[in-house]
Amino acid sequence: MDFKAFSELMMIEQTLFALPFALLGVLFAGGGNLKTWFFVIVAMVAARTAGMSFNRVIDAVIDAKNPRTQDRLIPKGDVRPKSVWLTAMVSSLVLVGASFMLNRICFYLSFPAVFLLFTYSYFKRFSASSHFYLGLVEAAAPIGGYLAVTGKFTQVPFVLGLVILTWIAGLDIVYAIQDMEFDTQENLHSIPVRLGKQTALIISAACYTVSAGAMIYAGFITHKNSFYWVAVISVSLIFLYQQRLARRQDIAEAVKVFLKINMYISPILFLGTLTDVFFS
Repeated sequence: MDFKAFSELMMIEQTLFALPFALLGVLFAGGGNLKTWFFVIVAMVAARTAGMSFNRVIDAVIDAKNPRTQDRLIPKGDVRPKSVWLTAMVSSLVLVGASFMLNRICFYLSFPAVFLLFTYSYFKRFSASSHFYLGLVEAAAPIGGYLAVTGKFTQVPFVLGLVILTWIAGLDIVYAIQDMEFDTQENLHSIPVRLGKQTALIISAACYTVSAGAMIYAGFITHKNSFYWVAVISVSLIFLYQQRLARRQDIAEAVKVFLKINMYISPILFLGTLTDVFFS
């Protein structure tokens, strides 16, 4: 597999979008040191690569049937499934190795993390709660980043995890609306299929509200200053705009814009927190 194919398969820009999740946990834990940052970044990139690889190869048959995804590399035959499985396995090992270099608790939790990454793609085959399962997978990033610094549990990493879990679940519910017809035909489960578009939009909005509330609570319990609160306000405004987009008639076009502006959320929250830590 050449780098161009690898980049397209992994959606590298999405890895850059997800990386601040873990670093947010590091910052809330006090910032750590260069070694911590290095191995957290390695672990996060490896986790993202493993997760995308598992998803692409496990869903290859489904993707080949869906008009929206049939041009992906495996369905087109541009990349062999064996290569993607190998990438997933190697990335999982790198995740475990990087976690070992951080501390014992991160090492132990790396195995459940790999399990979550592997099983997510199967979840929509039998449960409409797959959106929240994806949120749980992503929520592991800030929790892991926090534990990488402290090596112990407090309420803070779980509040950060709630921010990510509900945000990603709310996003994924909107994303699934565009596949309602296909998912129904293929007996795949989602909240839009199970409860209808309008109820799905209400649940998505509720998820975003919880996420914003968790951001506010995280700021209060850790005594954040103005830079963080500016970031929270900015993200909340993006949330509102995304929910307006989700209610447009042409959902496919709305989702394109929805995902583009979504790329700004994690960097804004990360930079706000970083600046807050730097000047506190």
